[in-house]
Amino acid sequence: MSHSKVCMVCKKSSADTPVTKFHYKDSAFYICPQHLPVLIHNPQELVGLLDGADTMQGG
Repeated sequence: MSHSKVCMVCKKSSADTPVTKFHYKDSAFYICPQHLPVLIHNPQELVGLLDGADTMQGG
């Protein structure tokens, strides 16, 4: 879980770009608008960054 407000993919902080907080498996994460489509459509690309991403289905 990330305690700082940075995109889990590109590591840009909320000082540089808007980030959205989401919760998954009782943990909180942040993702920027550029990478939100990855979470929605291709979550398997987040393997190594998000536990269980390899079993998620894209929308």
